[in-house]
Amino acid sequence: MSSQRLYQIVKTFLNFGLDKMIPAGYLPWYAKAGRACLFWLGNKHKDKTPEQRFRLAIESLGPVFIKFGQMLSTRRDLLPPELADELAVLQDQVTPFDGEQAKTIIIAAMGEEVFEQHFKGFDLIPLASASIAQVHTATLINDNVEQNIVIKVLRPNISKTILADIKVMSLFAGIVARWMPDGKRLRPKEVVEEYRKTILDELDLNREAANAIQLKRNFEQGSEFDKALYVPEIHSEYSFKNVLVMERIYGIGVGEVDTLNQLGVNMKLLAERGVEVFFTQVFRDSFFHADMHPGNVFVNTSNPADPTWIAIDCGIVGTLNQEDKRYLAENFVAFFNRDYQKVAQLHVDSGWVPAGTSVDDFEFAIRTVCEPIFNKPLSEISFGQVLVNLFNTARRFNMEVQPQLVLLQKTLLYIEGLGRQLYPQLDLWQTAKPFLENWVKEQMGVKAVFSKIKANLPFWNEKLPEMPDLIYDYLKTSRTNQSQQTQLMQTMLLAQNKQNTRVIYSIIIAAIIVAAAILLSH
Repeated sequence: MSSQRLYQIVKTFLNFGLDKMIPAGYLPWYAKAGRACLFWLGNKHKDKTPEQRFRLAIESLGPVFIKFGQMLSTRRDLLPPELADELAVLQDQVTPFDGEQAKTIIIAAMGEEVFEQHFKGFDLIPLASASIAQVHTATLINDNVEQNIVIKVLRPNISKTILADIKVMSLFAGIVARWMPDGKRLRPKEVVEEYRKTILDELDLNREAANAIQLKRNFEQGSEFDKALYVPEIHSEYSFKNVLVMERIYGIGVGEVDTLNQLGVNMKLLAERGVEVFFTQVFRDSFFHADMHPGNVFVNTSNPADPTWIAIDCGIVGTLNQEDKRYLAENFVAFFNRDYQKVAQLHVDSGWVPAGTSVDDFEFAIRTVCEPIFNKPLSEISFGQVLVNLFNTARRFNMEVQPQLVLLQKTLLYIEGLGRQLYPQLDLWQTAKPFLENWVKEQMGVKAVFSKIKANLPFWNEKLPEMPDLIYDYLKTSRTNQSQQTQLMQTMLLAQNKQNTRVIYSIIIAAIIVAAAILLSH
């Protein structure tokens, strides 16, 4: 299956003429020889622009490649405008499958009687079509109350295509790990395995429902800030592994910047809230939406002066353990304070770079990359160049890729891409710095100590009545152990004394024998 899929990928690239997009001087001799061996595979889409061919090739290869294109579409600072616009189509305008087939899948999941009783007005034309699923509108009837909803349904046989792509990616990862100079440091096998788990999770819409419910609950804690993000209501009773029913939301796609400007939306406030919402998910909740491309993010413009965010499609979420969160927050704050010495030391302490790394050299390298980007709006920062420089720095100091942080890194790229589109003058650092500083204080200051005590009070309250018995048992056990250790020591001393006596007798006897031998010889 892997070799067959590999051939299909190469065939698709050549049939769409993607090899023509690479300057001839950039291809090594073996790549040119390989291309010549596949002479029968030519460009069949010469009537289309290179940007269209690139998008169509990615779209035809399926969800793994489409998601790659979705991420690229948010990086307008790295791509020509024509290519970025074309890739933006992949966010929610992938070629749909037949609406009747979608309806058949839905009825098979929930039963015809349930579908006929509770759903009406099912639209066979999908509202949106993405790489793994598509969405249809309908009306839900519960207790004679009607509600506009959408039904998300997985593409048929999508798991087979994804598993085949993952096998091909694993094959390439093995080659990179063994033969590339950076193979060991980049940990490609671990990264692919992490991606495999993530995308397979996305094939279970029950999991997506649970993620959406959790994210919604996290932002319903009552504070004014929590109103900055809205997650649609999930109707779990009608949801299955391949079908998801949820509230229909009405918002403006975050990529429709012209429309947002025409409505008079406060773009600066919207961008700042986007940054704050993301860092809240990561550091307060340790549960973040990890697929925030423009097709999954909308803006509530009912009050343009006070815009809020709407998030859908929670199939991919990320979590961080307490240790990773602490190191990340401390790193961010140190970066914002330009304390590169602490950044370098934190990387060594966390094990992200080898223990023998020179902290001073690492500090200087980080300073060289990061210092030029501070106090500049996004429009004046080349994050593509920054990433290249950071990659070169990481390679120089043998810094290993952290698979558990790959989702976070990808999401940060999405957030930065969205910020660039909405409000290029956004000062990313000043927006995030106060939030992270407060979070670090809460985790490591006096308040954190009292919070941990408060959190452990129920446990201590339960165990407190048992303390006298536990202390008595400990002392009794300690006394018994001490007595046993004393007896053991005495036994060992007696055995050692006997051994010493035998040695002394042996030496005396040996001396007598030697002396006797000397006397007899005379």
